[in-house]
Amino acid sequence: MTKAYFIDVQGTLISDRDKKPIDGAVEFLDLLKRQRTPFILITNNTKQKSEDFFQFLKNLGFDIDFDSYLDPFMVLKEVADFKTIKAFGDEKFINNLKNMNYALVEENPEGIIITLKQDYDNEDYAKMIELSLGSAKLIGMHGTSIYAKNGKTYPAVGAILAMINYATKKKFEIVGKPSENFYTKGLEMLKKFDKSIEFKDIEIISDDVIGDLVGAKELGMKTTFVLSGKYRDSKIVNSLSKKEKPDLILENIGQKMAR
Repeated sequence: MTKAYFIDVQGTLISDRDKKPIDGAVEFLDLLKRQRTPFILITNNTKQKSEDFFQFLKNLGFDIDFDSYLDPFMVLKEVADFKTIKAFGDEKFINNLKNMNYALVEENPEGIIITLKQDYDNEDYAKMIELSLGSAKLIGMHGTSIYAKNGKTYPAVGAILAMINYATKKKFEIVGKPSENFYTKGLEMLKKFDKSIEFKDIEIISDDVIGDLVGAKELGMKTTFVLSGKYRDSKIVNSLSKKEKPDLILENIGQKMAR
């Protein structure tokens, strides 16, 4: 029985195309609030400050509180507790790291931190590999497999980390979804509403069946895959093992209202 929810944001609550609420998304959260069902919005946002992205969602009409919101910046220091880093990402991400008092360097960093960037090129990948062959710790802000933008699909951070690992045998850690550390942080937040909640009591809803749901299912969560984001059909499920397949597939989160 579902006692609580983890709910993905991009592609699940808001459209990747126009950043507006997906049909039924606002209403579903309103229903959970009325039913006093705990939920945590779990996002791999790494462009905006946590408070700014939370406020963006509020402005879209989502009735949410900050203690029901979690993104990678909120747990980064627990994974990347060092001073000097080489960061790979766009300017907004770099500025957020500076505001968190990380010292950004080009050579001999203690850590390498990677997030999404649409225009990575071979020189970027070469630098990632070069630094990974050294002693720096390799960190991914999340493990998302792919991301969609402008009608195209691109390799995301999880895919880049897998490439670096294949090239160098360098192990890596993930800050956001689908890391156990991130989901455990979300569980701790849910326990403030109901101390009895465990992973088996949580249903996670996401458009990323590989980057979010497979890891969640390994922890015992019920998984719901929505086709409103990265994937427009469920063919990707055919590549998963029986134990990895989602428990439920819906066109969008609004369909939860009818169940």
